Amino acid sequence: MKTTLQDLKDRRSVRAYKPEQIKDEALEAILEAGTFAPTGGGSQSPVIVVVQDSALIEQIEKLNERVLNRPSSHPFFGAPTLLNILVDKTKPTPVEDGSLVIGNLLNAIAALGLGGCWIHRAKEVFASPEGQFLLRKWGLGEQYIGVGHCIVGYPAGPLPIAAPRKDNYIIRGN
Repeated sequence: MKTTLQDLKDRRSVRAYKPEQIKDEALEAILEAGTFAPTGGGSQSPVIVVVQDSALIEQIEKLNERVLNRPSSHPFFGAPTLLNILVDKTKPTPVEDGSLVIGNLLNAIAALGLGGCWIHRAKEVFASPEGQFLLRKWGLGEQYIGVGHCIVGYPAGPLPIAAPRKDNYIIRGN
């Protein structure tokens, strides 16, 4: 328990990566952690699409840049692994389910000493014609929406230090 709590405190978003690919064993452990995230009604509605092909990562990154309206901004920060979290929008809690998967992924990434970061705009990326093409290519129907991208890799430098927590973060309502 002590290690889990410390991992949760130490986890930081990493925005610079070494080009070397993560080990398969680490990837499998991260993915397994994602599959154990709670989902509404136990639906297990999220799907994690793993991309390690640099050309495909760049293609998805360019779609993300287009949504961001900042060409060449490199929102995936050179990470060698991209996890796309998609959820069936017909389920009662798709955004919540996908968000919990991303939380588990990020905590597992940190516990393994790797770097990770939640990258937004997946909803818009996978709603685009190009994104819809990728969903079909991956065997997913148009009922799937993007909740987030999770980038993974070896940090290129030291992890950022956590900012102090705000004073009014917790309010006791009794």
